[in-house]
Amino acid sequence: MSYRAGIVGTGGIAGMGILGMHDAEEIGRKRVEASHAGGYDGTEGIELVAVADVDGEKLERFGEQWGIPEERRYVGHEAMLEREDLDVVSVCTPSYLHHEHVVDTAESAADPSVIWCEKPIASRPTDAREMIDVCDRTDTELLVNHSFRFTDKLRTLRSLVQEEGILGEVRSVSSQFRMELLRNSTHLIDTLVYLLDARAAFVSGYITGENEAVDSLGVGETVDDAGGGGFVVMDDGTFVTIDCTLPRGISSMTFQFVGTGGKLYMNNDDGEWRYWRLVEGEHVEEPLPGIEGAWTWEEDYQGAFVNAASHVVDLLEGRAQNRSPGVEAARSLEIIVGFYLAHHTGGRVEIPLDRVLEDVGITSW
Repeated sequence: MSYRAGIVGTGGIAGMGILGMHDAEEIGRKRVEASHAGGYDGTEGIELVAVADVDGEKLERFGEQWGIPEERRYVGHEAMLEREDLDVVSVCTPSYLHHEHVVDTAESAADPSVIWCEKPIASRPTDAREMIDVCDRTDTELLVNHSFRFTDKLRTLRSLVQEEGILGEVRSVSSQFRMELLRNSTHLIDTLVYLLDARAAFVSGYITGENEAVDSLGVGETVDDAGGGGFVVMDDGTFVTIDCTLPRGISSMTFQFVGTGGKLYMNNDDGEWRYWRLVEGEHVEEPLPGIEGAWTWEEDYQGAFVNAASHVVDLLEGRAQNRSPGVEAARSLEIIVGFYLAHHTGGRVEIPLDRVLEDVGITSW
């Protein structure tokens, strides 16, 4: 059986290149395999058959690059959802549009069983909550593309931490990555949520106001999304510091976990993972069981989209549980919004957010 996929939004992550990651001369002009379209293209049993965008020129270029027939290139997502019978729909639009497009898709005549939504899940926690609720009501799997979760190394590491307890009880984590919080740092925060399997209890934060996409990459817009960070106390008592203030050129995604049974250092940009087991009060360095080398952008990120599309097929066939559900993606978003609220109020913000605070939104792409 071949499953039918559609994409809403024909920009960078859909298949045409991303600012800061690909050659500026090729962005929007050539197909990029590390994308939703590339994931479908590299996965057996699923085919990208339709795309939609409000920009006719972008739609045409995408359709030509990815071989989508003209009659299945739709101006506006409503037309595609009305006319196509789809098993999965990718939502690859800017984050502030995710809510509208996920809700419309879940309630549409296209009736997909899976929605593969780009990260972050939304720009407002209240939007994320409605997206989750609508997908639950319509029996639609909401899969959020925090792509690290679709790499074998990180899945193995989570098993080592959560099931085999190589760190014992994690007590402290320090982490660092590039700005901006929604556009980039959501990857780091979701990785923390994923490895710790915990939710924030309260946060305190700082926002720099600096946006590299505006200041350095030539994007002619002003948005709220910026560098920032702070500290987070998780609901299991783990104390976490997050620094996402650095520009891309000098940043590395790094983590240091310290637990009652060992410590772990991860540098994903430079491909270095190190583990020390605590033995009679001394930290003894050992290889991570079942993991060769370390996570790298070149190897693991490139393969994450095919892995995610393969996971979509597994979900459609009922042989897997959702690895990146909306409810967990919302945990990352509430930390980011918590940083903004704490910065602007000068106080500490408790999680889950009070109802009125869930309406706070952060504009990004």
